[in-house]
Amino acid sequence: MRCINIHLLGAAMALALLGCERSTTHMSKQQSKPSEVAVLDTTYGKMVIEFFDVDAPNTVANFKKLAGQGFYEGTAFHRIVAGFMIQGGDPLSKDAKNPDVGTGSPGYRIKAEFNSNKHLFGVLSMARSQDPDSAGSQFFICLGAATFLDGKYTAFGKLIAGDDVLKKIGDVPTRMSRSGEKSEPTERVVVRKVTITSRAEALK
Repeated sequence: MRCINIHLLGAAMALALLGCERSTTHMSKQQSKPSEVAVLDTTYGKMVIEFFDVDAPNTVANFKKLAGQGFYEGTAFHRIVAGFMIQGGDPLSKDAKNPDVGTGSPGYRIKAEFNSNKHLFGVLSMARSQDPDSAGSQFFICLGAATFLDGKYTAFGKLIAGDDVLKKIGDVPTRMSRSGEKSEPTERVVVRKVTITSRAEALK
């Protein structure tokens, strides 16, 4: 069972309406900018992620834990849907020939933390199956407004640097995947490392 793909409700209609302009992400409870951020070092460059610590504390803690364990090193963005999102975080993607890429997990699931942050360009959210509490390690980063996901997927961060890198990854050519979706990248976009560090260090 392909358990960690995003369940797209009305995706075909939504994709036709997506753009790539940045909009201000609504932060429902954030009182101040968190000091810790994540730096995703990819083969296309680096992206810096600010977390929604207050709105999704357990999801953020899980991501930080996995990053600290080196879990994401060598994984790839295995699913790219132009104008919509790039998906990664599957440990099975470390092997480019693994036929089950897209179904991997850390061996456990975490509870959803749905919140009022909007799925806009640069927003980081957890991938899951139809079960709301089925997320584990896989995540996606929005390439455009995907508001049909709001309140249904756990948004837990947003890009604060590396917009150009995200757009380049989003432009990687794709072919038909085993599931019949044109989303399998024709080249590997690897996550070399995810580092949790201070905002000041990441942005200097």
